[in-house]
Amino acid sequence: MTPAADTPTPADPEAWNAYLAEGNAKQARKRVAADILLRDPSGHVLLVNPTYKPDWDLPGGMAEDNEPPERTVERELVEELGLRVTVRGLLVVDWVAPHGPWDDQIAFVFDGGTISQDQAGRLRPQDGELSEIAFVPPAQAPRLLGARTGRRLTAALDALAAGRARYLRDGVPVG
Repeated sequence: MTPAADTPTPADPEAWNAYLAEGNAKQARKRVAADILLRDPSGHVLLVNPTYKPDWDLPGGMAEDNEPPERTVERELVEELGLRVTVRGLLVVDWVAPHGPWDDQIAFVFDGGTISQDQAGRLRPQDGELSEIAFVPPAQAPRLLGARTGRRLTAALDALAAGRARYLRDGVPVG
């Protein structure tokens, strides 16, 4: 397909970049959430109790502008729990449909591995966003979480066991 006569080309980098920026400005923006699955030596999963919503949650949070999801979860862990971990891999990608006042979003769950009993025992909320934390047996954890997040956790545990990431739509496996 031949571009229209008035469409800039890469031969004029300034006009081309302005043309691409205009197209970029018209494209949809997605909110991005990134959480992490952390376990203690007994296999219990770390849950956090946010002060700003009714259900417990996985540790993590919302990405800032142009922030990669794995960096988001690392930053949130330091801010909220004072914990530094190495992200070990991707477990879940979940497309979340618009709900309430919110547009759609992409939610990631990463594997944070197992932290030591000493680290687990020292964890405390570091800011006003969390009221408490708990290591919970995996079978009990979904009951503390909202329905979608509970399904996401179950998929993350399945992905961890299978060694293969899962794609979800609103917390439901696709394919």
